[in-house]
Amino acid sequence: MKMRRVVAIAYKEALQIWRDPRSLAIALFLPFMQMALLGYGVSLDVRHVPLCVFDQERSQLSRELVNRFTASGWFDTVHLVDSDNAVRKAIDSNVCRAVVIIPVDFSRVLNVTGQASVQAIFDGTDANTTNIATSYVNGIVAQASADFKRRWAAARGLGQTKVDQVDLRSRAWFNEGLDSRNFIIPGVVAIIMASVGAQLTSLTISREWERGTMEQLISTPVTAMEVMLGKLVPYFAIALADAIFCLLVAVYWFEVPFRGSLATLAVTTALFAVVVLGIGYLLSVRIRSQLGASQVALILTLLPTTMLSGYTFPIDQMPAAVQAVTFLVYARYYVSILRDVFLKGSPIEDLAAPVLALVIFTAAIGYLAATAFRKRLD
Repeated sequence: MKMRRVVAIAYKEALQIWRDPRSLAIALFLPFMQMALLGYGVSLDVRHVPLCVFDQERSQLSRELVNRFTASGWFDTVHLVDSDNAVRKAIDSNVCRAVVIIPVDFSRVLNVTGQASVQAIFDGTDANTTNIATSYVNGIVAQASADFKRRWAAARGLGQTKVDQVDLRSRAWFNEGLDSRNFIIPGVVAIIMASVGAQLTSLTISREWERGTMEQLISTPVTAMEVMLGKLVPYFAIALADAIFCLLVAVYWFEVPFRGSLATLAVTTALFAVVVLGIGYLLSVRIRSQLGASQVALILTLLPTTMLSGYTFPIDQMPAAVQAVTFLVYARYYVSILRDVFLKGSPIEDLAAPVLALVIFTAAIGYLAATAFRKRLD
């Protein structure tokens, strides 16, 4: 293998990219669009949930409880209802996603026993929002209940230990504010590299067949390995440039904390880039149509990376059979590495298992891609 030939093929492929508007759009604009859409459009946080209140008592204590909901920032009181029918109508018409019903004897029961009950009704059509909103309501009511009980105990001269037996003080590590953006944005790097890398390299050899230049390429003295390396070098540079762009946007625009090592991120990103580029190149050799190769590349890279890598759905919550399938999804290991490097600052020795898996995928895909192309027309 001669480096001069590899450079010549790489230069030729770089010119093809520059002259192909579709390739330029994928390489330059797709990462920007995906970063903006996924960064701003995807969020697991639930804020400003429309809340209706059916306050049957309208006392000072009931108003204090309602004010706790609006002060939390999680709920917006948009409507006050005055009957059970109005509660049903508010839910059916999507005026509110949750209704808090305070009974008419709320203050009286609270003053006598030190505890009272309220009812919360949720629109369950959106299960994710409902689950999160339910936890918010439970937290607000629990805090209000503890405060009311302390006042009730103080008014009767009871000690604090007789009222509160357990004082739970929770703390989250690595993502202290539980901001879903810090969880989502690192995985966007894998999404962008998988889609851009495989989409671009799936056009390399198939483009030669469609444009009728394969005969000229075969007649040259370059070897199959030199063709593969020359074809992939420009796209490898583009993939790394996209990764750097995503890193800068994540840290300096979306303010995602980066606590790990750049060297660890660089090594694992290079391994992941080789995998996705090798898949695209392999498809380009096997499928001699640019459209067909790009569509299959989209199915084999973007969909598994989005659905089965842990980026969108937690793997440990999937059925056992699906969890077994995820071990064959190379993006699973890279997404795990990204989150650990960004949020935990994990050194490479703590990432031995996912890094080893990426190395195995890199070797396997690299071997298949290297042996796929043959310099013949059949």
